[in-house]
Amino acid sequence: MLKETENPPIIWPQEKSIADFHGTWWVAHTRSRNEKAVAWAMVTREIPYFLPMSWKVSRKKNRTFRSLLPVFSSYVFFCGQEKDRLEVLKTNRVATIIPVFEQARLVAELLPIEKALRAGKTLLPHEYIKVGQKCKVAAGPLMGIEGIVVRHGEKKMRLILAVEMLGQATSVEIDAEMLEPVEK
Repeated sequence: MLKETENPPIIWPQEKSIADFHGTWWVAHTRSRNEKAVAWAMVTREIPYFLPMSWKVSRKKNRTFRSLLPVFSSYVFFCGQEKDRLEVLKTNRVATIIPVFEQARLVAELLPIEKALRAGKTLLPHEYIKVGQKCKVAAGPLMGIEGIVVRHGEKKMRLILAVEMLGQATSVEIDAEMLEPVEK
């Protein structure tokens, strides 16, 4: 576990916003638990990057631990030229580099995350669930039931429970954090 001062910055260069970065955006899909090492390698190579991280507090044997963990496990967003992409590959800590075909869209989707982190907010990883996706309830009194998500709310979703034999269905409102996607 790294000391607080040993963690890389979330954004590098720190004084800039990701909206100010120039070049092509890529996503480095890192080897397991190599996000911070890749970020430090980018700092030494002067490659602008964004590694969203939040503090996690855990307790073990009456001790409290604080860890700065990536919000998107195994991913680092970086911007630069082709030579920068090659430098990132040379770290031997990257499984693959994902090209970004919609550059402006990626930046637009990352900016709210940057703003929340700069405001000192804690971000937690969350399963991405979309309307029409089959999900299973992972906790609570409805644990184990499956259905199709039809509506998003702020924290609530509506899960359709179908009886296909009858051609009928019902729905239940449920907290989003209680759902997990069903793998196909």
